[in-house]
Amino acid sequence: MTEQYVLDLQEVDETQVAVVGGKGAHLGGLSRIEGIRVPAGFCVTTDAFRRIMAEAPSIDDRLDELSRVDPDDREAIRTLSAQIRRTVEGIAVPGDLAAAITRALARLGEQAAYAVRSSATAEDLPTASFAGQQDTYLNVVGPTAILRHVSRCWASLFTERAVIYRQRNGIDHRTVHMAVVVQRMVLPDAAGILFTADPVTGNRKVATVDAGFGLGEALVSGLVNPDVFKVRDGVVVARAIAAKQRAVHALPAGGTREVAIDAQRQEQPALTDEQVVRLVQLGRRIEAHFGGRPQDIEWCLADDGFQIVQSRPITTLFPIPVPETGDQENHVYVSVGHQQMMTDPMRPLGFSMWQLIAMVPMHEAGGRLFVDVTRRLASPASRAGLLDIMGKGDPLVRDALETVLDRDGFVPSLPDAAPGGPPAGGAPAPIENDPAIVTELIERSQASVAALERDIRTKTGPALFDFLLEAFQEHKRVLGDPLSMQAIMAGMEATWWLNDKLQEWLGEKNAADTLTLSAPDNITSEMGLALLDVADVIRPHPEVVAYLQGVEDEGFLDELAKLAGGTEARDAIEAYLDRYGMRCVGEIDITRPRWREQPITLVPVILDNVRNFEPGAAGRRFEQGRQKAQQKEQDVLSRLRILPDGDRKADETKRMIDRVRTFIGYREYPKYGIVSRYFVYKQALLEEAERLVQAEVLPEKEDIFYLTFQELHDVARSHQADDRLIQQRKDAFRSYHALTPPRVLTSDGEALTGAYRRDDAPAGALIGVPVSAGTVEGRARVILDMAQADLEAGDILVTAFTDPSWSPLFVGIAGLVTEVGGLMTHGAVIAREYGLPAVVGVDQATRLIRDGQRIRLHGTDGYVEILP
Repeated sequence: MTEQYVLDLQEVDETQVAVVGGKGAHLGGLSRIEGIRVPAGFCVTTDAFRRIMAEAPSIDDRLDELSRVDPDDREAIRTLSAQIRRTVEGIAVPGDLAAAITRALARLGEQAAYAVRSSATAEDLPTASFAGQQDTYLNVVGPTAILRHVSRCWASLFTERAVIYRQRNGIDHRTVHMAVVVQRMVLPDAAGILFTADPVTGNRKVATVDAGFGLGEALVSGLVNPDVFKVRDGVVVARAIAAKQRAVHALPAGGTREVAIDAQRQEQPALTDEQVVRLVQLGRRIEAHFGGRPQDIEWCLADDGFQIVQSRPITTLFPIPVPETGDQENHVYVSVGHQQMMTDPMRPLGFSMWQLIAMVPMHEAGGRLFVDVTRRLASPASRAGLLDIMGKGDPLVRDALETVLDRDGFVPSLPDAAPGGPPAGGAPAPIENDPAIVTELIERSQASVAALERDIRTKTGPALFDFLLEAFQEHKRVLGDPLSMQAIMAGMEATWWLNDKLQEWLGEKNAADTLTLSAPDNITSEMGLALLDVADVIRPHPEVVAYLQGVEDEGFLDELAKLAGGTEARDAIEAYLDRYGMRCVGEIDITRPRWREQPITLVPVILDNVRNFEPGAAGRRFEQGRQKAQQKEQDVLSRLRILPDGDRKADETKRMIDRVRTFIGYREYPKYGIVSRYFVYKQALLEEAERLVQAEVLPEKEDIFYLTFQELHDVARSHQADDRLIQQRKDAFRSYHALTPPRVLTSDGEALTGAYRRDDAPAGALIGVPVSAGTVEGRARVILDMAQADLEAGDILVTAFTDPSWSPLFVGIAGLVTEVGGLMTHGAVIAREYGLPAVVGVDQATRLIRDGQRIRLHGTDGYVEILP
């Protein structure tokens, strides 16, 4: 096949990214849309780039070196990428290639001004925008200058920022090639950017136009603030006109320069409202051409006509869940991850299995799950209950929902259900204050898991999937056990009652925090204390401690037995894993590696415990908490008895204290039961995956994680898998990490985070939810991965979210700050168990607080101060 070095823009479309790069393919596609004008031009193809790269074999060695460099080693990347750029720019453009470019210029006008623009093959992808990674040169005049700038564009594939971006996104440098777009320059009166969805809120029905005088370069480079227009349903609904003091203009001989704008023009809008609306109509046409994906469009206005010079997908918007009904109605979705303390994306097997065992329908978007609450918001009776329970879980979710409700007509109003007693599945009936209830519930759960382990052993192939579908029904039955629900609600309602009444009667804030210290039967707090006991076994053996400080692979447990004291250490860790090995960070996603699969995760926490605690710490901690709770109870009851009607108040309070201590620990057990079952499912599915690998249906076991449960069921039945689908899912999953999941999302795509409506905190304080009383000052340790924990006594842990797997860290810290959470989420419950001051739901805490800063945490009032 003969190489094609030059293609006219009119000859290319979106299918030819490999030939003309992302930008060239998009521009070719744009030029074919009716009514859209794109400046005339041509593409220098990737064939030309490969020809140039072949001229310098030394580049290959440099690329090998580059692929081995750590993405954080900026100095090495800077040096190597500069060497590659110099080599590329130094290669003389071969005669036949130069002739092809010159011929294309002659057709369009050799002495005209051109924009010479990089167009990489890994650019403007649906999952990564690559915006600003490569170079663009404006107003280039004459064939010699154009050839020189084409070489610069080829070299710009190896700018430091482009190299780092590819390494961080796991993209091999050799797989990316560079084409170059050469286009006639438009000398515009105004230019700017059109977003066909609001880039801040995500609302797909609101378009945003940024506009300035002259070339768009002035806006892109931040030289001037743009005019900003917002358009909804063909009407400008908001405008902010900036004082535009400078513009960038093209020079006749080539290049550009900044110019000052006349004082009387500075405050004038760069576009009229009529022009803005016309531009948005063009944008909607472009968006429709690209499958309805919102676009970031660069435009120019010359002689009252708009020309489009670029369109790329907006990759930062959170996707919208697709309603099963496929209707066009308004919907309001609440994030499941913010309630389950896991806002990371889940792989398809993970979210599809959670959907199958969930008690309500859940919709996936961006690798996260959402519940559609539109109908519950629409009816006044169910609305009040929903807002109340959401507010107790996370006040920001409640505020976001109220923001949506304040919008006229977004949520339809439905009449309340007909009278005639409480609806089915309403408030659970009260239960006795009997600890035997909790014992019975735990035994029932254990028996159910044991039966699952026994019955699943013989199942393989399609029979395994049929068995699992039945097991999921049993899973839901255990989860929805009315007695279990009553026990959970009894503990939570008693907590709320104590906090409300003791504040009213004694002026005490959050009194239940102390009254629930060391409550019995809390599997999650026992898990944290049990790791202190493991540290007690290891501490007397210096050889074992030294060995653990250097372990790097999962085989370390087998090696331990060779050391003095190693057998006892291994047995202690193994016993811990037998009880808690099914847990891990993000455990609602079945695809996450469990501690039993990666015990090395626990090593840093064990070593922290060895270093920071004395022998017997677990027993002492629990006993101290129990005594504190007992003293608090006596103190509260004696103060109540001297009040008017004091005996009745004290008796009621005593009954509620007994109730909270009986039931609050059980709050953590159902999740333990779910995760125990999950581990059994996972082991069976991985054995099935191993069989599929042996049968050469899949290349590797973990590929099953990128299929939904139903798809995996089909693969097990048909013995055929779609490799391309699995690869697409892997790419999508990687891209989802860059998205911030909203607490509340509407069908318009608007992401709502909610706000705290409070004025009781000092200026500059970070506001959150007070969940565990007390004030503490200390060093902030910002930790996003439990395996990276390196804590010292007195540290305050700052992290995005904590699920039960984090509780082993809680025993060694002085306070807790999280970005996600509410009064009854796991982190809050365990913080209270351990008497740890805590503030949760602090938006962007891990960005606003730097690792090592001193902070003061106000667990009673719910805010954090950053200290000088």
